[in-house]
Amino acid sequence: MSQDNNNSNHHATEQTNTYVPPKVWVQDKENGGKFASINRPTAGARYEKALPVGDAPLQLYSLNTPNGVKANILLEELAEIGVKGAEYDAYKIDISKGDQFGSGFVAINPNSKIPALVDHSTDTNGEPIAIFESGAILMYLAEKFGKFIPVSIGKARADCLSWVMWQMGSAPFLGGGFGHFYAYAPEPLEYPINRYTMEVKRQLDVLDTHLKENEYLCGNTEDDYNIADMIVWAWYGQLVLGKLYEAAEFLQVDDYKHVKRWAQKIAERPAVKRAVDLALTPID
Repeated sequence: MSQDNNNSNHHATEQTNTYVPPKVWVQDKENGGKFASINRPTAGARYEKALPVGDAPLQLYSLNTPNGVKANILLEELAEIGVKGAEYDAYKIDISKGDQFGSGFVAINPNSKIPALVDHSTDTNGEPIAIFESGAILMYLAEKFGKFIPVSIGKARADCLSWVMWQMGSAPFLGGGFGHFYAYAPEPLEYPINRYTMEVKRQLDVLDTHLKENEYLCGNTEDDYNIADMIVWAWYGQLVLGKLYEAAEFLQVDDYKHVKRWAQKIAERPAVKRAVDLALTPID
């Protein structure tokens, strides 16, 4: 057979193996990966299950993932400085078992993601206040207690909110993008791994450049430590400290020396140490 024919057959084989999206997507099989057994393209409760409610004014339903650790950190920082009314009970929502799809959890978070918080100290028309999305929880608690967020309109508050929103917009590229394809996908694929690795490294460079001139994200004094540091540290701080996806060497995190210095300093805080290993009560 000629070389031209061999090349033609090879090209045809490549075309045959290339995925072609259908005109209309349907879920006709599991897509593989770590969470394939619980993923569905629909929202809402899948079974009836009430959530436990403790005696503390704040009830946290979560897991010690990066998004969950954000809420843990602020609650423990509030406890560290003795803020009254910030006491909380913490319950484990095991996302690998589908706890997030129980009717009680869906009632407080229709998006079925952790963390979720219920504030029983301030009722609205006799109902406790439920808050979902980690960024919303941190802003709610920081503003409720007047701690770890600049309260006056101005540069300090603008800086804090800018970095909070930066994290909320950037972390999906780290978690759902890089983390999924590098650590959880059923097989390694070059294109998505390269695509999201490039973006994660760009984000780390953004942080490293900023932290070269700043001790914390919003300044250089202890008073400048705020929810922006907490929310970014839970993802990017833990990443450069080798706590996420076993990807520290792959991402060459030691190159981001200013991020690493900042991450190590925050990791040494007593409240943060407690937060990353927070004991959560199973809901069963």
